[in-house]
Amino acid sequence: MSLINVNNLTFGYDGSLENVFEKVSFHIDTDWKLGLIGRNGKGKTTFLKLLLGKLEFQGTITKNVEFDYFPFEVPDKEKMAIEIVNEIAPNVEDWEILKELNLLKGNSEILYRSFHLLSGGEQIKILLISLFLKGNNFLLIDEPTNHLDKETQDNLVEYLNQKKGFILVSHDRNFLDKVVDHIIAINNSNIEVQKGNFSTWQENKQAQDSFELTQNERLRKDINKLEIASKNTANWSNKIEKSKYNTTNSGSSIDRGYVGHQSAKMMKKSKVMEHRIEKAMEEKASLLKNIDRNDTLKITPLEARKNPLILVKDLQIKYDNKTIFSKTAFEIKTGDRIAITGKNGVGKSSLLKLLLGDSLPYEGTLKIVNDLKISYVSQGTEELKGTLKQFAKENKVEESIFKAMLSKMGIAKEEFEKDITQMSEGQKKKVLLAKSISESANIYIWDEPLNYIDILTRIQIEEAILKYQPTLIFVEHDDTFVQKVATKKVELNH
Repeated sequence: MSLINVNNLTFGYDGSLENVFEKVSFHIDTDWKLGLIGRNGKGKTTFLKLLLGKLEFQGTITKNVEFDYFPFEVPDKEKMAIEIVNEIAPNVEDWEILKELNLLKGNSEILYRSFHLLSGGEQIKILLISLFLKGNNFLLIDEPTNHLDKETQDNLVEYLNQKKGFILVSHDRNFLDKVVDHIIAINNSNIEVQKGNFSTWQENKQAQDSFELTQNERLRKDINKLEIASKNTANWSNKIEKSKYNTTNSGSSIDRGYVGHQSAKMMKKSKVMEHRIEKAMEEKASLLKNIDRNDTLKITPLEARKNPLILVKDLQIKYDNKTIFSKTAFEIKTGDRIAITGKNGVGKSSLLKLLLGDSLPYEGTLKIVNDLKISYVSQGTEELKGTLKQFAKENKVEESIFKAMLSKMGIAKEEFEKDITQMSEGQKKKVLLAKSISESANIYIWDEPLNYIDILTRIQIEEAILKYQPTLIFVEHDDTFVQKVATKKVELNH
């Protein structure tokens, strides 16, 4: 066990008006399993780069361990997987590699295939066991669950539960709850470390937010009352002070002394009230700094004239005369929210593309209502480019509504002038989602919409779907999202 100490960490990018981190201090234990959370753009990747020594900063980071980052780049993807493992962990025996791979429920035959021929899930297994076999280093694991099917995620949960000493960046609430024992949260004004998983952190955060909102309202009312009272007291003091010069009483010197005493007493009372106002305002200013706005996103689905919108019966997609999933049947009616599930590589994305009108070879029945208006969120973001203004124009969405949705998702307005290619993966995915929910459609088809999307935005999207009830067919590996949103599930099998 050892500590990683962060003291007065300050960092900002050149040309930025505000620092990403300002005099941040905390410590973490290298035996902890930490979940790193925060809204897209708050600095999670930046923080990992600071730990890795890739950026210059003010303050200190002291530790007696080295850091390794996942996923690391594989320069030569033509090499066999076992060669890559041996390069990262050169002193391990083959039996140790097999043992570690078995813990991840990986098939030993993947060790003897070229890395580039492995599936995404298999590549993740090879990269992870390489780093854990290397030993001694503290791992920085950056979003390992993107694109992973539920079975592979469950294998990863079991594997990480047998390990210790890592920071895990993930937006999957269920995954975090099963794996981590501490949360490190990047908030609006600080970084905090708490014992527990995501759910316990969320409960604490909601309780703290509720307390601060109540305190803020109480202080607001107190300040208003004190300001009125202070003003009235000062006015009375002035009136009393003036009256001592207007007295016609023969004992004027005594009267004036008494009146002056009353005036001073009222003035002192006014000063006390002013001090109480200042103290209340200072307390009020310290509140609400870490409360995130959770504005409601709006979806405007269109009613369809016919039902079902889509009918699928005994459907199979074929590539090179090879069937990629067994016969499937389902129908989509207005208001249905259908989750397409199944292992990686079973053809979930292919099915969505077929529904979108792609020319894919298939057998069986597929009927789609004529003139059906579809809104689509693709799995990848590679084709995004240009400014948000240009993107909105090209995709024929109302720019003001589109940008309003992005703002509600937590993208700062100063980001609006950026070229989309300069945005983070999470911000790019928000661009696709904002476009889709800004469109009025009969059916929304989303392919892994939540990859790289922060937890708060995921909750916003869930709430919007449940409120506006669009017809939706989607592929998503966030089990919490699926459980909350889906009205039906369709599982594809080989």
